Amino acid sequence: MLKRFVLLFAPAALVLLPGFAARAGAERVQESVVKIQVGYRSPDYFQPWDMGYQNTKFGSGFIVEGKRIMTNAHVIGDQVYIQVLKVGDTKKYTARVEYVAHDCEVALLKVEDESFFDGTVPVRFGGVPLQRDRVAVYGFPMGGEVLSITEGIVSRVEVQNYSHSQRDILAVQIDAAINPGNSGGPVFKGGEVVGISFQTYASSQNIGYIVPVPVIKRFYADIKDGKYDGYPMLGVYYEKLENPALREYLKLKPKQGGILVTKSVYQSSAWGALREGDVIMSIAGIPIEQDGTVEFRKDERVKFTWLLNSFQTGDKAEVGILRDGVPVKLTLKLAPTPYLVPLMQYDTRPTYLEFAGFVFMPLTYNYMAGWNWNEMDPKFRVLFTEGLRTPEKKQVVFINQVLPDDINVGYQDISRAIVERVNGKPIGEIADLVAALKAPQGGFHVLEMQDFAGKGTRIVLDAKKTAEANAQILKRFSIPSDRSEDLR
Repeated sequence: MLKRFVLLFAPAALVLLPGFAARAGAERVQESVVKIQVGYRSPDYFQPWDMGYQNTKFGSGFIVEGKRIMTNAHVIGDQVYIQVLKVGDTKKYTARVEYVAHDCEVALLKVEDESFFDGTVPVRFGGVPLQRDRVAVYGFPMGGEVLSITEGIVSRVEVQNYSHSQRDILAVQIDAAINPGNSGGPVFKGGEVVGISFQTYASSQNIGYIVPVPVIKRFYADIKDGKYDGYPMLGVYYEKLENPALREYLKLKPKQGGILVTKSVYQSSAWGALREGDVIMSIAGIPIEQDGTVEFRKDERVKFTWLLNSFQTGDKAEVGILRDGVPVKLTLKLAPTPYLVPLMQYDTRPTYLEFAGFVFMPLTYNYMAGWNWNEMDPKFRVLFTEGLRTPEKKQVVFINQVLPDDINVGYQDISRAIVERVNGKPIGEIADLVAALKAPQGGFHVLEMQDFAGKGTRIVLDAKKTAEANAQILKRFSIPSDRSEDLR
């Protein structure tokens, strides 16, 4: 269901806002390029109290002003230890993450020993390259140990899906040969950095993507207050307005563009402001055409969401709409959109609750990522792709597995069962589950599931026996706590 993009860090087994003036000379440019080695551990989402095995991956980076190293977020995701190496050097230096933006694939590293930067040159940033511009990709891809430089041509500039975060953000497509290990490396045009290598298209040759300078500039603006807040979103489902009958039905004039709001997402920027049937005609005074695009540069158009990408979380944006044929202007406070099933998350531990051997979790893409999507239960695909948060349903809480014990005999084959009610109380998020388990009904805990493939929809447990059983289960399975830190 997702495009097959490949992130460009290399596994160990295969062993940017400063000024914008030009800096010439390849020998000066390469002094800014860095090799990055990362030890990382990702959580085990099937046994959420455990961490997975430690692994090592390699990527690239480059030196920016302020004695910092810029790279991709996916290069340092779930990191536990980072070392960096300069071009032509043999000594590795320890580094740490200072800021990371997983949504737009940018991270800043700080090196503890500042002597690392002796003799180095920070990069200078340029602008967004034009189609057919020639660019050079610097980095440390697999297949060798020394710096690699490949050249290519800019193919297009458009809003693309970032595989690491599953967010649609501006990207530049190039045809240069970029491979695993290139991730985080700089892409130069005329001595200036015009982007960061970050992914390639799996089913095609020489189709690579770079994070462009406007995205990097927005990252710098976001971290000015000392923290990264992330990209805001409008929070609507929409329909293009290319059909003549639909346009007539909505009372649009021949030259009027816009997109039709079909749903506003709960707790999003649009919630309580934009209604089903509204036509969004402009954002920040910039008109949206009937195909959902806006002008980026002369003769270049991109998806309208680029307009939102230029704002910071908490900013206010003027939105021009057509409501029942009448023009209206609204001012929206922009915020990230919460998902019923969150997109991929990094540098965080999974949320879980173990109770009487039942392991409860909120459904996340991290949990689903290891599944074969062709064999996945359709209800989970629909929850991820189409599920919407509501005031009553903010998370999908399910039973991941049942750890066998006398108290749960008869229920031990249950897995991936979605919890609807516990002790008579609706479960809209995992905090509701924690609260409901404190109030048994007549000496019993009663758990009601969604219809579950003929395996029953109700679980009944002896409330008095659960505490003793829980202690035994935690000990037997070497589980350090019955719940994740965020539920304590």
